[in-house]
Amino acid sequence: MDFESFTLLAATDDLGVEPAARADADGLELRMDFADEPLAQLDAYDGELPILVTNRPTWEGGEAADTAGRLDALETALEHDAVTAVDLELAALAGAGDHDAGQVADAARNHGASVVVSTHNFESTPDRDAIVSRLERACARGDVGKMASTAQSPDDVLAMLGATRELTTEGEQVATMCMGAAGRHSRAVAPLYGSCIGYAPVDPADATAPGQYDLATLRTLVGQLQSDA
Repeated sequence: MDFESFTLLAATDDLGVEPAARADADGLELRMDFADEPLAQLDAYDGELPILVTNRPTWEGGEAADTAGRLDALETALEHDAVTAVDLELAALAGAGDHDAGQVADAARNHGASVVVSTHNFESTPDRDAIVSRLERACARGDVGKMASTAQSPDDVLAMLGATRELTTEGEQVATMCMGAAGRHSRAVAPLYGSCIGYAPVDPADATAPGQYDLATLRTLVGQLQSDA
């Protein structure tokens, strides 16, 4: 995955959804921290869609313990040909936690995989300048800088969209979205401002973040909006 154009990922903890995702997804995001036997799933995978792997620690909203094993699992996952991107937390790359996330980024590049550097705020959305600053730090460490924050009002969404547009026009690759009811529409609108990755479950009951549309709905919304642009 090079993310040069908008890439819609089916967010899942079960690679068995791949056949159902093919019609609408460009790839899969395997949430290893939610999955049962994720490495065994990768060993058995024979699907067509490429995979981005995420193994989110508890301190960034996931379920993986902050151990060396979390990052070791990502390195092992990168040995699979179908895995063409990895998500690493900005805080981990900046030194949070007790283990070297930079080693995983190096392994990804050695395997020709892209690195998405992500940051989340599950309480609120900072102002536009703070969003830009955080995304710039993420972009400096990876191929794509990703930020998801919780919107409390339409103004929060405007701040995120403005930052997205600003960085995109400067040549950066960013993936942005606002979580929660107030920010839900940002998932469909952000690609018009330059956001290069979207995430959605095949089944809405399997959402991995607040405010996600299901995959078919998000594909339709983004497609309609892009055709009108």
